[in-house]
Amino acid sequence: MSDYGNPPQDPNAQPDPYGQPAQSAYGQQPNPYGQQPNPYGQQPTYGQVAYGQPGYGAVVPDYAHWIKRVGAYVVDALATSLAGIPLWIGYGILLANTTTTTNPDGTTTTSVSGGGAALVLILIGVVTSIAFFVWNTCLRQGRTGYSIGKGVLGIKLIGEASGQPIGGGMAFLRYLCHIIDGICYIGYLWPLWDRKRQTFADKIMSTIVINQPKG
Repeated sequence: MSDYGNPPQDPNAQPDPYGQPAQSAYGQQPNPYGQQPNPYGQQPTYGQVAYGQPGYGAVVPDYAHWIKRVGAYVVDALATSLAGIPLWIGYGILLANTTTTTNPDGTTTTSVSGGGAALVLILIGVVTSIAFFVWNTCLRQGRTGYSIGKGVLGIKLIGEASGQPIGGGMAFLRYLCHIIDGICYIGYLWPLWDRKRQTFADKIMSTIVINQPKG
């Protein structure tokens, strides 16, 4: 006992229900709930796909089948053709008003009547087709991952590393890369046997197409 005795106890003080926590050898307080932090951090996900290194629960993305990709391309092509209806009307008028005559010397002469209106319609159709392509293939697909065709077929274009839509500029560059796919059409057929079902354009731009219906 010290010379001054023990300090008086406060009669109104409440006892600590958990007791005094034990002091570790390094002076750190132990975690009272026993939860340990994740040593690998939070794994980013998109949809049901978890990104991570093999051995840490990574899930293979649900790559879209080649048939679905072809179906989406056909739908987009039909939609673009509808956007260019003035072009087809003007072309039809031009053909209907074109006459070919054979001269006595065996040569032929072609004449067009009313071609001015037809040419105006053709020009309008070209503009509307280009505008629709930019909106559907670049802006809409780049922002959401869905063109009209991809939305109908329930597939989505995303960046392989980010899992997010790639943006309008990258979507346009990817479209230009399809020129390589068109060489003997081998690039368009490549998803038939590729593990990630990518075309050459997908591999160049590091993109994938997955099964993911809109909404």
